[in-house]
Amino acid sequence: MNILILGSGGREHSLAWAVMQNPKCDRLIVAPGNAGIAQISDCAALDIEDGGAVVSFAEENAIDFVIVGPEAPLAAGVADRLRDAGVLVFGPSAEAARLEASKSFTKEVCDASGAPTAGYARFTEAEPAKTYIRQQGAPIVVKADGLAAGKGVIVAMDEQTALDAIDDMFGGAFGGAGAEVVIEEFMEGEEASLFVLCDGEDILSIGTAQDHKRVGEGDTGLNTGGMGAYSPAPVLSPEVEARAMDEIVRPTMAEMARRGTPFQGVLYAGLMIKDGQPRLVEYNVRFGDPECQVLMMRLGAQVLDLMHAAAEGRLSEARVNWADDHAMTVVMAAKGYPGSYEKGTVINGLEGLGEDSVNMVFHAGTKDADGKIVAAGGRVLNVTARGDTLQEARDRAYAMVDDIDWPDGFFRRDIGWRAL
Repeated sequence: MNILILGSGGREHSLAWAVMQNPKCDRLIVAPGNAGIAQISDCAALDIEDGGAVVSFAEENAIDFVIVGPEAPLAAGVADRLRDAGVLVFGPSAEAARLEASKSFTKEVCDASGAPTAGYARFTEAEPAKTYIRQQGAPIVVKADGLAAGKGVIVAMDEQTALDAIDDMFGGAFGGAGAEVVIEEFMEGEEASLFVLCDGEDILSIGTAQDHKRVGEGDTGLNTGGMGAYSPAPVLSPEVEARAMDEIVRPTMAEMARRGTPFQGVLYAGLMIKDGQPRLVEYNVRFGDPECQVLMMRLGAQVLDLMHAAAEGRLSEARVNWADDHAMTVVMAAKGYPGSYEKGTVINGLEGLGEDSVNMVFHAGTKDADGKIVAAGGRVLNVTARGDTLQEARDRAYAMVDDIDWPDGFFRRDIGWRAL
């Protein structure tokens, strides 16, 4: 097969790495890609949110299968355009992608399907929202309704933080994503992620992970897109996972089909777990980043077969072959992230790292500048390793981190602390 992956981050690098291991992959193009991806596959300059441009590119390059990495092209309807043109694609329609693109839509679906989630209210103006916060008190959660690249969620432990978040969101801090705001009850427990493939009818769980959203050690500081992750997540035991599938995922998928917008692709269920009871925090309609990196390390080449089965509606006959192993990824970010940071700083020491099926550095925000790898984003590298135990995976990952020479980067030393 000739395969096209859309995206330019660590998620797409890890997807490309896994897909390339499958003998069914004859040629791989990643658009637009990054410096790390360019070392293993072809990259192409392409506006991945322009459905017409993506269709034309797929036809000109005899692409058999398109894998959509990030959420923005999905929300823009790129998968719809590809399907209309007869190109096989892994990723939901724009209507089904509203499960991520609109927090209030997801709440409506949860209400209709009976899926357990946090109590909530939605607002399009600041003053009623502030009145609600004063009535409810803190802690409380304030979310921009639309896509905000993982940053539009404020967990306010005091009332003033929540009120300030309302000012920021309606003041345009998150662009159009903050034109509507959802305010939720604060849920106690431990958060983890469940990843499920869907083909419109059948669903298949393909793994669990736990990520670290806060920028600082001990889970302190601002929310980020994720500073590291590990898989599997011990808190998502087989019993809890079965409850999540039966009480949350299956009812949601049935409700989406009932609405005439069946979901096809990967559904990422962010869950809050307390006393063995999972409740939905949020849905994402694509692989998490950096959770994808640890899942790809553990799943390897079979990922292509599984995604292909989901795209063709053959998920009922698919099976996941799990090794009894663990994986961890540590994010190296540019100093200043998630605030303002410098781009263009040089990263050394990558060439000497022995990359293989247990040690990989996935590039998230890099580019090649005259033969040097330079930082081109906030989250820049995902240093990822597998091991028979989580401790072994952790030791391997941090050994690689210590070999990377990048004075302008930083990372957390405590990834995996909950499990370890």
